[in-house]
Amino acid sequence: MAVLRLALPRGRALAGSMLYGLFNFGLSFALIYYGLVRVQAGLAQTLLAIVPLATLLLAVLWRQERVRAAAVIGTLLALAGVALMSRDSLQRDVPLTSVLAVVGGAFCFAQALVLVRRFPGAHPVTMNAVGMTSGAAVLLTAAMAAGDPLVIPQRIETWLALGYLVVIGSVVVFLLYLVVLQSWPATRAAYGFVIIPFVTVLLSAWLDDEPVTTNLVLGGLLVLAGVYVGALRPGRTPPPEGQNSDTDRSDGH
Repeated sequence: MAVLRLALPRGRALAGSMLYGLFNFGLSFALIYYGLVRVQAGLAQTLLAIVPLATLLLAVLWRQERVRAAAVIGTLLALAGVALMSRDSLQRDVPLTSVLAVVGGAFCFAQALVLVRRFPGAHPVTMNAVGMTSGAAVLLTAAMAAGDPLVIPQRIETWLALGYLVVIGSVVVFLLYLVVLQSWPATRAAYGFVIIPFVTVLLSAWLDDEPVTTNLVLGGLLVLAGVYVGALRPGRTPPPEGQNSDTDRSDGH
């Protein structure tokens, strides 16, 4: 912000940036990292693939888009996939609350995407600066309330992981998301969440010895199918207002 000489947003733009930070960084990170204590990365990222579908459902709730039968079918498919994947996790003594926390984090991500479209636009750098600051304040307050020890990491591996998460996984990624949101609706901007699980499952199997079970694969495919049917599949474009059918055009209208 200092280099680009960007001013802080005001009024509704400031409120929107703070709400974006509350959902996208505060609530979502709290829920997802709580879940990741017991849920392995491949399963967690596959659960996060429901973000586009959750975005569509929330966009309907906020009256940004209309409800469609495909969205209902997609939701049912995704829920079936989540239930199938959760079965393996519960058999490995993974608490259901951890799985639900990751799903809740996905809905927080989706809510943040929808909220951005409801408030006056701000520069992506400014929105992330305000959003990350408000989100960090929420997380710090929650950590202190929970009695978590606030200590400086001692291991070089921890610093490397934090460096990647902060610079690449947060600053770069969310700047790019906000740039995309300036041109695309929220439901299209959430498409990236569908691609990430394929990479995450492979890396988690390699680095974290996560078992790639039949239920994980089939459940993941159901989730992706539900997201495609409910949110990504091209739908019929309604005719422009005042042009109701091909018959009108044939009559010379």
